[in-house]
Amino acid sequence: MNSDMLIRITRYYRALNRLRAIGLEKVFAHNLADAAGVSAAVVRKDFSLLEIHGQKRGGYEITELVDRLSGILGKGEPQNVIVVGCGRIGKALMHYSGFEPDGIRIVAGFDSDPIVYSDVSHPVPVYPISRLDEMVEALDARVAIITVPESAAADTAGRLLEAGVRGILNFSPITLKPQPAAHGEPQAVIHNINIALELEQIFYQIQFPSGRR
Repeated sequence: MNSDMLIRITRYYRALNRLRAIGLEKVFAHNLADAAGVSAAVVRKDFSLLEIHGQKRGGYEITELVDRLSGILGKGEPQNVIVVGCGRIGKALMHYSGFEPDGIRIVAGFDSDPIVYSDVSHPVPVYPISRLDEMVEALDARVAIITVPESAAADTAGRLLEAGVRGILNFSPITLKPQPAAHGEPQAVIHNINIALELEQIFYQIQFPSGRR
């Protein structure tokens, strides 16, 4: 499965959960096409490749689809995620409740500021950075979100990988690159999200539609 198809499958899965939450039992390809921003033909082709078959006039059973896609995406037990850097972005992520339907739980935050990790008003526990290794293992957290300043991002990523984290979503301004994997171990996955850069691209596309200058 290539990355584009994986993104579409994830979008189908999220749309199906929303439809099931409002009590619907069946869905048609064009419903999922709208959610994923593709055509109904692409939805049917994806499902055919995954050996998922609906009825021509009856559509697809939502519960069955959710179960199948859940297995394909590896969504068994909820996945624990930690946040390192509990500033504005980190706090917003910890307070966001929309991850739960997708089987994602933010279970802890970490910060170097005693004022931050002593504050008991957070929706999840916040620990000092010094407890990172201990808590990654205790919480069985394989994925972390980095929202630290640029100067601390590389060191933070290194500590997370040494502690056993296998995936990082990086919100810091610096681009992090995966480190070479140890012998016999899979390489860690790092996704970089530079919000300022994304906004700059949007402004550019507004100013120069279709690449016209």
